[in-house]
Amino acid sequence: MSANLSGFRHTRGFDLMKPLSITVMVGIMLPLILLPLASIFIFGTSSGLGKFLGALRAPEAIFALKLSIVTSFWATVFNVLFGLFAAYVLSKYNFWGRNAVIVIISLPTAIPTAVAGFALLLLWGPYGILGKYLEPLSTVLLHFKHWVAQYSDFLAYYVPTQTQVMFTAWAIILANIFVTFPLAFGVIKPVFDTMSQSLEEASATMGASRWQTFWHITLPSLRGAIVGGALLTFARAVGEFGSTILVSGNVASRTQTAPLYIFAKFNEGQVEAANAIAIVLALFSFAIFSILFFARDWLEAE
Repeated sequence: MSANLSGFRHTRGFDLMKPLSITVMVGIMLPLILLPLASIFIFGTSSGLGKFLGALRAPEAIFALKLSIVTSFWATVFNVLFGLFAAYVLSKYNFWGRNAVIVIISLPTAIPTAVAGFALLLLWGPYGILGKYLEPLSTVLLHFKHWVAQYSDFLAYYVPTQTQVMFTAWAIILANIFVTFPLAFGVIKPVFDTMSQSLEEASATMGASRWQTFWHITLPSLRGAIVGGALLTFARAVGEFGSTILVSGNVASRTQTAPLYIFAKFNEGQVEAANAIAIVLALFSFAIFSILFFARDWLEAE
C-alpha cells in the first residue's frame, strides 16, 4: 500500500506538503518578524523622504551613530583577539578547569544585559570595588599636569586627569565587550576543534617555529571564522541597549549611542527621529548578515 502511494506521488510530481509547509512557515514569520521590520520602513517614509533625511542629519543622531560604530569597533577588536587566543589555548591544551573556563567565557550569553551593566557599575563605578581607587589617581594626575604645564602647555594638554571609567565612552566599550564576549570565541573554537593537524605537523617537521606555523598555516584556515565572529560581534555590539543605558549616563552628544538615542527620542515623543535611526540600524544588521550569507563560500575557502 505504502509503495503504491509513494509511486503515485512521484508519478504525479507534486508534493502537497511542500507548499503547505512553506506557507505555514511564512505565516508564522509574518507577524513576528516580517511585519515588525516592515513597519519601521513604512512609518519612516510615510512623511516623505525629506523629513526622514532631515532626522538623520541631526547632530545628535550623527554623534550617536558614530559613537556606536567606534565603541563597537574597539569591543570587536578586543573580543576577536581574545576569542582567537582563548580558542587556541582551549583547543590545543588539556588542563584542570578547562571546561569551567569554557562555561565562564560563554556565561554572558545567558546573563541579562541589565545585570551586566549593574555588575560593571558595582566594579568600576565611583564607589565600586575598583572604581573607588581611581579617584585618588585623578588627583595625582591633576598635580602632574600642573607640573608639566610649567614647562610645556602643549604636553600638559595631553595629560589625562579623568580616571573614572563609568559614564564615559570607555564604559560603553566595557559593556559591549561583556555582552559580546562569547560570540567570536564561539565561532572560532569549533573550527579549531575540527582543523586537521597534518599541515601544522608538516610545518613543524620542516623547521618552522610555533609562531611561523600559526601565522602561515593556522591563521589562514581561520579566515572565515574570524571574519564571521567579528561581524556577529560588531552587529550585536552596535545594537546593545540594556547594559549601556546603565553605564553610559545617556547624555546626548556625549555618551548616547544609537539605541539609547532611539529610546530617548521615543520618550520625548519624537517618533520620526527615533524611527530614522531604527531604520539605519536595521539596514546595517541586514547588510552584515547578507555578507555572512552570500560571502560564506569565500570566507570558508582554504
